[in-house]
Amino acid sequence: MALLGGSGSGKSTLLRAIAGFCAPAAGQVSMDGQDLAPLPPERRPLHMMFQSYALFPHMSVADNVGYGLRRAGVAAPDRVRRVAEALEMVGLGALSSRRPAALSGGQQQRAALARALVLRPRLLLLDEPLGALDAGLRERTGAELRALQRATGAAFLMVTHDQAEALALADRIAVLDAGRIVQQGTPREVWDRPATRYVADFLGAANILLGTARADGGVDCPSLPAVLRPSSPLSPGAAVALRAERIAVSTSGDGVPAMVEAAAYRGGTTLLTLRTAGGAVLRAAWPEASGPAPAGPVVLAWDDAALVPLDP
Repeated sequence: MALLGGSGSGKSTLLRAIAGFCAPAAGQVSMDGQDLAPLPPERRPLHMMFQSYALFPHMSVADNVGYGLRRAGVAAPDRVRRVAEALEMVGLGALSSRRPAALSGGQQQRAALARALVLRPRLLLLDEPLGALDAGLRERTGAELRALQRATGAAFLMVTHDQAEALALADRIAVLDAGRIVQQGTPREVWDRPATRYVADFLGAANILLGTARADGGVDCPSLPAVLRPSSPLSPGAAVALRAERIAVSTSGDGVPAMVEAAAYRGGTTLLTLRTAGGAVLRAAWPEASGPAPAGPVVLAWDDAALVPLDP
């Protein structure tokens, strides 16, 4: 599960409350019906992997991974075996004698992950686990992280600011705003059907269209101008979300006329900034590397199913 939200939304505070590093002002932190509040962090059946990795610089990789086992009183032969298994699982078996300073960022990340997993926690908390890695390494390590989660069967709860990372790795996503979970569901549910304007704007920066509900179920949207036909009724004071990739852009035909104000190359696709006759500024994804030229006229169209009513 991934926790998403803007700065100050409460993601890291929630993670620290679960880990036991800060006490909630109210409510409980429970696992399988057991209240964890009376337990100090080291006695909770979970482990937390910090963004900084927090590896001991004077210890070898093997000693770092086995540190928790040694503190727990695990016998030396069993400790050596479990450390070796954990290092092989993350692909660091050949680097067990190295110090953290001799490892790359990705290798340090995997060493910290092995140190957490060797304790066989029921829940692993990850605070921006891939944030310190470059884009290419982040994608590869993310895939490895998901594979390890499947192999170990432990539950992973991850805080990340990277929306693409959360969508790719998580089975479920919870979006936080001002200390509250405003929506949770599968990545596809949260992306395709955002519940509020905040979620629609934060996750993927959807186009937000304001209008007035009509008696026939349509929505007058003077900024296009057009009458929208969302798939479900519009609540008073609410709005409609329309994802950039759900807008079809053509240079002729029927639809809402607009002008191209800017075109940004995104590697295989082009993100268009468009202005309609009513003054609305929309973003649309052109599925080719070269889109319509700026200042050129285009026509916009979309399916009614792409219009998602939002709560205020």
